Amino acid sequence: METVAAIPKYNLTEEQEKRLILREYRALLRSLKPKLKAGDKEHVRDAFEMAAEAHKTMRRKSGEPYILHPLAVGQICVEEIGLGVRSTICALLHDVVEDTDISLEDIERDFGNEIARIVDGLTKISNVIDVNASQQAENFKKILLTLTDDPRVILIKLADRLHNMRTLDYMKREKQLKIASETVYVFAPLAHRMGLYNIKTELEDLAMKYLEPEEYKEIARKLAETKRERSRYINEFIKPLREQMDNAQFDFEIHGRPKSIHSIWTKMRKKGVSFEEVYDLFAIRIIINSPPEREKADCWKVYSIITDEYTPSPERLRDWLSNPKSNGYEALHTTVMGPQGKWVEIQIRSKRMNEIAEKGLAAHWKYKEGASDESRFDKWFQQIREVLTMEDNDSINFLQDFKTSFLAEDIYVYTPKGDVKMLPLGSTALDFAFSIHSKIGEQTIGAKVNHKLVPISHKLRSGDQVEIITSSKQRPTEDWINYVVTAKAKSKVKDALKEEKRHIADEGKYMVQKKLENFGAAYNQYNTDTLVNYYKLNSALDFFYQVAVKTIDLKELKEFHLLGDRLEPPKPPKPLLETKSEVSFTPSQRKDTELIIFGESSDKIVYTLANCCKPIPGDDVFGFVTTGKGLTIHRTNCPNATRLLSNYGHRVVKTKWAKNKEISFLTGVRIIGLDDVGVINKITNLISGELRININALTVEAKEGLFEGSIKVYVHDKEELEELVKRLKQLNGIHSVDRFDTEVAETPR
Repeated sequence: METVAAIPKYNLTEEQEKRLILREYRALLRSLKPKLKAGDKEHVRDAFEMAAEAHKTMRRKSGEPYILHPLAVGQICVEEIGLGVRSTICALLHDVVEDTDISLEDIERDFGNEIARIVDGLTKISNVIDVNASQQAENFKKILLTLTDDPRVILIKLADRLHNMRTLDYMKREKQLKIASETVYVFAPLAHRMGLYNIKTELEDLAMKYLEPEEYKEIARKLAETKRERSRYINEFIKPLREQMDNAQFDFEIHGRPKSIHSIWTKMRKKGVSFEEVYDLFAIRIIINSPPEREKADCWKVYSIITDEYTPSPERLRDWLSNPKSNGYEALHTTVMGPQGKWVEIQIRSKRMNEIAEKGLAAHWKYKEGASDESRFDKWFQQIREVLTMEDNDSINFLQDFKTSFLAEDIYVYTPKGDVKMLPLGSTALDFAFSIHSKIGEQTIGAKVNHKLVPISHKLRSGDQVEIITSSKQRPTEDWINYVVTAKAKSKVKDALKEEKRHIADEGKYMVQKKLENFGAAYNQYNTDTLVNYYKLNSALDFFYQVAVKTIDLKELKEFHLLGDRLEPPKPPKPLLETKSEVSFTPSQRKDTELIIFGESSDKIVYTLANCCKPIPGDDVFGFVTTGKGLTIHRTNCPNATRLLSNYGHRVVKTKWAKNKEISFLTGVRIIGLDDVGVINKITNLISGELRININALTVEAKEGLFEGSIKVYVHDKEELEELVKRLKQLNGIHSVDRFDTEVAETPR
C-alpha cells in the first residue's frame, strides 16, 4: 500500500494530517472486517492509539507523521499477505519498543504474551542493520530462531520492508544503496521462500530501481511502448483456448501478465540478449475452480487442451503438482509455440493453488488443517532449527551459508530404498551423505548416482538416486568445505576439522612446552599469549597447530628477553619515515587511479579500483574500506556489490568522481558478429583511427561463420565508452557489443 508515500508534511495542515491518519486507520479496519471476532475491533483500536501516542512527535524522512508507516505495514499484512487480527496489532506496534518509551512489559500487560513475543522478534530484526558483520550474523540467527518459533515475525518484517522500499525515494543515496542491496540479498529470497511471489517480485523490482536506475527505466519504457501490441497478441493466443475450455465445461479464468522488470533484466544478462530478443515478456495464467480431489486431473486435462492447440517445448515442462516446491507452490508450467513463431509460457493452477502462490505461508496454514502429511514448511523450519542449534563460533559466513542452504530452489533426490530427500540447488553427493547422518557424511569416500560411480563433489540433479560409499578410515579434509553447500554439512565438516586440528595441536603444545623450558621460560598462559600475539594468530590452538605442522619453528625465540620466567618480545625496529606520495598523490604519479570526492571534502585519498568490476569515471560507484588496501572503489552493479553492501554496510563510504580528463582507465568490450572479410580492420579503424582510443589488447575467435572478439581499451570516462559501444553497433555485421568485467569475488578483510 503506497497511499501516503508521496504526501510530504509541508502540504498538509495539522487538521488534514489527522483526517489522513483516520482515513488510513478506517481503511485498515475495512480490510480486517471479514476476520474480526467479538472484542477484536477494540484490541486493534487500543494498539492504534498506543502506537499513535508513542509516535506522535516522530516524522518519516518524507515529513509525514510516522504513524502512517505502521498503518501501511498493517494494511500490507492483511491485504497482500492474508494475515489476521493479531498480526495487525503486532504490525501497528512493531516499532514502539525500539523507537519510543514503551517497553515489552507494557505490551505484554495490555495485549498478552503472544503479541509481546512477536513484537520482541520484530525488534530484534530491526537491530540487524548497521552493526559489524559477525554481530549481524548473530542477530540474523536470532531472527531465524524467532521465525521457526512463529513465522508471523518474518511475514510482518517483509511487510515492513516492502513499505520501506516503496517509500525509499526520501532516503540519501548511500542509504538507498544499502537498503536495496540488503533487500535483494536477504529479504526478496526470504519472501520467495515464504511463497510470497508478488512481494518477492516487487521487492526485486524496487531494489533494481535504485541499484540499476538506467536499466530499470529503459525496460519500463520499452514495456510501456509494447503494451498495446502485447495485449493484442495475448487476446489472439487465448481465444482458441477459451473456446475449448468452455466446451469442456471448466469453471476458469485466463489472463496474460507481463514478467517483472527484474526478471526480464536477469534474463537479458544471463543469456546476453537485448530486450527485443527476450521471448517470454509475459506469461498466461489459467486458474480453474476444481474440488481438491479433482485438482490434479483437471490441471492435466487443461494441459492436454493447450497442447492440442499449440506445440509444447518438452524440456520446458515443470510439474509442481506431483512434487510441490518446499514453499508450498503447486502448479503446472509449460512453454508452447504460439502464433508468429513466439514462445509463450503458460501456468496452470487451481484456485487453492493460486491462493497459496499469492499469499504463501499464510494461505498454506489455512489449508493445512486436516492434512495428514507433514508439511514441507514444517520440514524446512525443522532443518533451520537443527542448523541454528549447532555450536559454531564462526558466524561471519552464516548469512551466506543460510542463503545457499535455505533460500535456494530445491532439488529432490532419492535414497537407494526410494525415500525422497529435499536439498538446495547445487547440492553435492557429500551434502546428501550429511543429510542422512553426520557419521555417514564424515566417512564418505564416493557415491553412486543412478548406479554410476561419482566423486563426493559431484553435483546432484532432481530425480537422481544416490547411494553413498563409506570407509571407517576416511576423515574430512580442508577442501571438503568447497564440496558442500548445505549449512548442516558445512558446520559438521568444520567441527570435524577442528577436532582433527585439536589432535594435531596437542603435539604442538608439547613441542612449545619443551622449547620454553629449554629457554628457561615457564610454560604458562602469559607466555603462550605473548607468543600468540607475536605471531599475529587468533588463538593458542592456531599457534600450537602451526608449530605442529612446522609452519612456525620458534627460531625467533632466541631474540626474546627473559624477565624472571616471563617472555618479553623483541622491540620492533623503528619504521622508516614514509613518503607523502602514498597518502596524497597527483594523477601523474598513479596512472590507474582518479581523484575522488568524499562527502563535502575534496582531499586526495589513496584508493584502488576493484578488479571485480573495473569502474571508470561516470559509473555509479561506492567506496569500501578494506584492511591493508585502504579504500576500494566498486560499481553499484558489481557482482559483489549486494553482498558487500548488505553484510558490511558500516564500511561503505559515499563516493563520486571528480572531473579529470588527463587519466585513462582500462575497460573492455565483447563483440559478437558475422565472420566477414575485413571486419576486424573496420573495428580497429573505428577505435584507433576515428575515435582515437588506445587499444590495450585484442583477441578474436572465429567459429562456424561467427566471431567473438574481446577488446581492452583505455577510456577517460563512461561517456566515451558508451560512444564507442554505440559506434561499434552501427558497423555492418555486428550482432552485439557489451562491456565486460572480470568477475572476481572480493573477500572483505
